[in-house]
Amino acid sequence: MIINSEDIKKKAMDLGFHKVGIAKASQTKREEEQLNKWLNNNKHATMEWIEKRKSERGNIFNYFSEAKSVISLGMNYYVGKNQSDLNSTFKFSNYAWGDDYHSIIKSKLFELLKFIKESNPGVKGLVCVDTAPVMEKVWAQRAGLGWQGKHTNLISKDYGSWLFLGEIIIDLDLEYDAPFEKDLCGSCTACIDACPTKALGEYELDANKCISYLTIEHRGDFLDGYDDLDGWIYGCDICQEVCPWNISFAEISKEEYFRPRAEILNKTDQNWIDIDQLDFSKTFKKSSAKRTKLSGLKRNIDHVHKAKN
Repeated sequence: MIINSEDIKKKAMDLGFHKVGIAKASQTKREEEQLNKWLNNNKHATMEWIEKRKSERGNIFNYFSEAKSVISLGMNYYVGKNQSDLNSTFKFSNYAWGDDYHSIIKSKLFELLKFIKESNPGVKGLVCVDTAPVMEKVWAQRAGLGWQGKHTNLISKDYGSWLFLGEIIIDLDLEYDAPFEKDLCGSCTACIDACPTKALGEYELDANKCISYLTIEHRGDFLDGYDDLDGWIYGCDICQEVCPWNISFAEISKEEYFRPRAEILNKTDQNWIDIDQLDFSKTFKKSSAKRTKLSGLKRNIDHVHKAKN
C-alpha cells in the first residue's frame, strides 16, 4: 500500500505531535536572500555554524538533492508555569525545564520515517531538528502550521509560539497543504517593545543583543554594551511571554518529558551561586541546558548576581 498524507498526519498525531503539515520541496530564493543579508550584517554574532552551512540552509536541494516533500511538525511544550514559579530571582527559560527536546523529537521523527518506509521501502529521507541546516520556520509556514511573528518565532493559531519544530525531508511526492499566508501579528509590537536589549526589529533578530544568544551561545566574557541579561541565567522568554497569541491560546502540554524538574524549580539564588560540577551534572542530566557547560552557566549567574548588588 502506498502511504498518503493523511496516513502520515494521523501517525504523527499518534506519536504526540500537535501540528503537522506537508509542503512541496522547492526553491526558497527570497528567504535565502534574507538569510544572506542577515549574515552579511553580522546579525548572527559568533554563530559561525549558520554561516558555514548557509548554502544548504538557503536551498534545501543543496542539503538533500532528491527532496520532494517536507513534512513539518510541531510539538507543544508549554507547561503552564512561568518565572514566578521558580524559587529564585534568577530567570531560566522554560523550554529547558524538562528533558532535551532534540532527542525526544528526533526519536519520534525517526519512528514516523520508519512508518513511512514500511509502506514505501525505497523511500529515502532525512530527519531534522533545529541543529540541521534547514529553515524550519519557513517550511512550517509553507506547510500551513502558522506564520513567523515579529519576534521571529513561528506562531500557530491554536498553540501560540510554544512549539518545538522538526522536519522529515523525503524523496516522495505527497498531497500538500496550503501555506499559511496571513500575518496575524497585525499592528502589535508587544514583543519588540518588551525586549530589554532592543534585539528585535520587525521580523528580525539581532543575536548580538539577544539574551538567549548571550546566555547560551556566546562564549567568553560579555562585551561592554552587550551584557544586559535582565536577570536571565539561561535563555530568555520575554518576547513569548508578552505575545497576545500565547496569552490567549497557549495550552498546557501533556508531555511528561517537558515537565519542570524539581532541581530547577526549587533552587534558591544561593543554590545557583554555589552550583558545582556534581550538582550541574545531576540537575541537567538529559537536558539541553548542558550546552552552556558549568563554566558558561557560572559566568551568567555571576554576572546577574553582580548586577543585582
